[in-house]
Amino acid sequence: MQLLFIADPLGSFNTKKDTTFAMMREAQRRGHHIFATEPQWLQWRSGGKVEAKVFAIQLNDEGEADTWFTVQATEQRCLADFGAVLMRKDPPFDSEYFYATHLLSQAEREGAKVFNSPAALREHPEKLAVMEFPDLVGPTLVSRDPQAIRAFHAEHQDIILKPLDGMGGMGIFRVGADGMNLGSIIETLNQGGSTSVMVQKFLPAIAQGDKRVLIIGGKPVPYSLARIPQGNEVRGNLAAGGKGVAQPLSSSDWALAEKVGSVLAPRGLLLIGLDVIGEHVTEINVTSPTCFQEIQQQMGCDVAALFVDALEQAVGAA
Repeated sequence: MQLLFIADPLGSFNTKKDTTFAMMREAQRRGHHIFATEPQWLQWRSGGKVEAKVFAIQLNDEGEADTWFTVQATEQRCLADFGAVLMRKDPPFDSEYFYATHLLSQAEREGAKVFNSPAALREHPEKLAVMEFPDLVGPTLVSRDPQAIRAFHAEHQDIILKPLDGMGGMGIFRVGADGMNLGSIIETLNQGGSTSVMVQKFLPAIAQGDKRVLIIGGKPVPYSLARIPQGNEVRGNLAAGGKGVAQPLSSSDWALAEKVGSVLAPRGLLLIGLDVIGEHVTEINVTSPTCFQEIQQQMGCDVAALFVDALEQAVGAA
């Protein structure tokens, strides 16, 4: 099967950690043919099909930066010609990402099999998606209104504020009971009422880690990666210096993942990454969930194999 990965530039991959690389490696091991492109190469000409400049690549055994792959050919291809198209572009979910999902939806109408579903990507913004599951989240507010944010702080005392389009821990602030710098933080994130802010009650269980719980084909992966804040840092994100510790799912993790998976997987979300603190879901990641390699390296669970199993089944059933 020919697989097209829409991702960030291949030369930017850290192959020791990158989940898309792990997917490609497992797919190639099974005999699938790997192609790559970037959103900037997508195009749709009137009267034609959605196509892209794609690179047929061969993964090498070892290598760093741009030495881990060899480009064997460059072609202009219709997306519907591939056995599956995997949208793995990292956030932010900006206007160009949004437009790319519309092109991918058109490709689906032309017969392409796209994972995750572009419509599902549009309908499940990673921070807002948790609001569909009020029994699984801690107290949360999404608002542009500074007074509503101040009232939320007055009620809960210790809060986390973050932008809706952030990633990797970017723009996350904690404000304690004294309200220190709350006004300045609201001004920074809210930008005069023009930008929505997510505000959540601080969960002390972050000290044990912000767990990434993966759901593949609606089923939980048996292990999570707890991203534990270091030093005085409140953020557990690996990009913010958190330490990743793989561990078996707790009974609570299983219950959370099964409930979310049963609802969201039928909507076209083959791969979902929950962010879990204690017994609460704080985010639902659907654009390019990660942590495959860290879990495999520490626990021996081949998450990439589980994913390609589910992909092959989804394509066969489509």
